[in-house]
Amino acid sequence: MNLASFRRRIKPWMLPIAMVGGVFFHDFIEKIAFLSPYLIFTMLLITFCRIDVGQLRFSRLSWWLLCLQIAGSIVVYLITLPLGSTVAQAAFICAFCPVATAAPVITGMLGGNISQLATFSVLSNIAVAILAPILFSIIGDQPQLSFVDSSLAICSKVLPMLLIPLLLAMLLRWATPKFHEAISSRQSVSFYIWSVALFIVVGKAVSFVMKEPSEKIPEILLIAVCSGIVCCCQFFFGRKLGGLYGDKVMGGQGLGQKNTILAVWLALTYLNPIASIGPAAYVFWQNTINSWQLWRKARANQI
Repeated sequence: MNLASFRRRIKPWMLPIAMVGGVFFHDFIEKIAFLSPYLIFTMLLITFCRIDVGQLRFSRLSWWLLCLQIAGSIVVYLITLPLGSTVAQAAFICAFCPVATAAPVITGMLGGNISQLATFSVLSNIAVAILAPILFSIIGDQPQLSFVDSSLAICSKVLPMLLIPLLLAMLLRWATPKFHEAISSRQSVSFYIWSVALFIVVGKAVSFVMKEPSEKIPEILLIAVCSGIVCCCQFFFGRKLGGLYGDKVMGGQGLGQKNTILAVWLALTYLNPIASIGPAAYVFWQNTINSWQLWRKARANQI
């Protein structure tokens, strides 16, 4: 078996391998956790080198996805509130948090519109930065920062990671076209970088859950189940909405693939800390769905 054949066979299984590895080696994750932002930055730079900046326009699909993201999070909160405020907060943050900065990578691999998803990523993150202080002041348990301080804190966590690689890709396209083309032609590298980043994120999530006391296990399990239901619903409704505009992949990934690292931070900062179990569990749910989609895509290409 040559290298190309091996890579083709192993690729659909890379995300499950990364998740299982994160579970078993979570004790060692802290030693390499500092690599996460650098891995995500590199991955996004490679992905954004495929984007024609002239295509970055807010489409109707982007606005409808944003409406579904915000309205859906409020509906989810109200539906799950009878199960307890912490469970409702966990379900809310899983729906409310913005699209993952790494979502364009999976979207590109599945054949979706990267430019349109990158545009929605900007819109989604800005909306969360503006609305989070308002909504968290209503449902949150923690002392609240001012509106300006909250917005700046959230923007500082999200926008640099999203915008700097995009701006650098634009600069490379203008200043060094050959180097830009060399990066753009190596899109498959971003997938393996994402697998390493996923290994780290899963390990950190597992470490977080294992630090909780045993009496919290029933509540943790309920939160994990609600997180899975929210995840499946978002992928489902996102694909349905995307299908109306000719891009099921972009719709599904835009609504379903979430920035779970940011969501955990938001929950710890503004909500009951136990609510952060929701986005921690969401890591497993969304990447299980992503793994299945990539496996199905690879299988279809082989037929």
